[in-house]
Amino acid sequence: MAIFKARVKEFEDIFAQDVIELKQLRQHTFNGVPDVLSFRALSWKMLLGYLGPRRSTWSTTLAQKRALYKQFIMELVLPPGHTHNGEGDSDDGNESRGVGLKDHPLSEGPESAWNTFFNDNEFLLQIDKDVRRLCPDISFFQQPTDYPCEIVVHSKGEQGRRLHERVVPSVLSSANVERKGLGVTKQQINLITKRSAENYAAMEEGQEAHWEVVQRILFIYAKLNPGQGYVQGMNEIVGPIYYVMASDPDLSNRAHAEADCFFCFTALMSEIRDFFIKTLDDAEGGIKCMMSRLSNMLKAKDLSIYNHLKSQELHPQYYSFRWINLLLSQEFPLPDVLRIWDSIFSDENRFDFLIKICCSMILIQREAILENDFASNVKLLQNYPPIDINVVLTHAVSLA
Repeated sequence: MAIFKARVKEFEDIFAQDVIELKQLRQHTFNGVPDVLSFRALSWKMLLGYLGPRRSTWSTTLAQKRALYKQFIMELVLPPGHTHNGEGDSDDGNESRGVGLKDHPLSEGPESAWNTFFNDNEFLLQIDKDVRRLCPDISFFQQPTDYPCEIVVHSKGEQGRRLHERVVPSVLSSANVERKGLGVTKQQINLITKRSAENYAAMEEGQEAHWEVVQRILFIYAKLNPGQGYVQGMNEIVGPIYYVMASDPDLSNRAHAEADCFFCFTALMSEIRDFFIKTLDDAEGGIKCMMSRLSNMLKAKDLSIYNHLKSQELHPQYYSFRWINLLLSQEFPLPDVLRIWDSIFSDENRFDFLIKICCSMILIQREAILENDFASNVKLLQNYPPIDINVVLTHAVSLA
């Protein structure tokens, strides 16, 4: 208890400064953020570059970003010809967003807002499937948010404001990583095989579940990044970030969890974008390069395991592709993922420590790996056994 109180005091002192010392914040966050107050949400916002080190700029930055996000919703989410955003009646509702009588819902013209609206449903269908199975072991994403998006949930009978209404939901028993963007890969890796007993049902008028909020974040991101679009697996990246923002004890911040999450997610995606684009696989920050770094580290740290896996032709892509691509978000329970990401986000040489964590996961299972055959090792590494995450992180720190 004394150690915990001391750690809380450290973060209180850091965030009491007029100008936050980022080096000091990284050092303390690397060792884990206490699950009290707004420490983790604030730490992640700063480490991902959403907020600057000067406290006096925070209120202005947040106000501007949150207003910008609301504009994104109005322009990218609400259907063409919507009536004054559900906030009241308007005499010129048919002319809103520049959509008038010349743009008919059946128009197939390239400049037609309605044509774009219906084409968006292709990737929206995949987003809808993925967010409905987000973190199936907990009920958080199935629960209603206390701060629904008013211009969306109060539709006054207008269809299309709520994204899930545009597509017919279908439930899958598993999710695959299939990277599209600027290239297509045939490589598909199973993500989830377990299902929650609870139903990811949409809420009634005036309410929305957390998964609906995440759906909107991913949809807007895809719309703003057409060269990449939405790629399966992004839902697993945005999930933990949204959970942290939407669980912020500071209700004034929690009310804007959606906007804050969007900009933090966008910042993180700018760093791992190469993971999701096949044509960049061989780039320095590409997924093949990252897996090669892991393989080389394993070879340097334990040649016996390296040779054993090589002799079994158990290539890194069979297990580490998912580990690295999704920042280990599928390998451990959500609380452990948050602890891992504290350290990953604190890494100035971003993702160097991620490689060390992955290597430690293999080294910790040394005896089992050396005894197992190919099939058993595939099962072991693709379904990592329960373990105290601090054991893994401590081992990773020890790797020079």
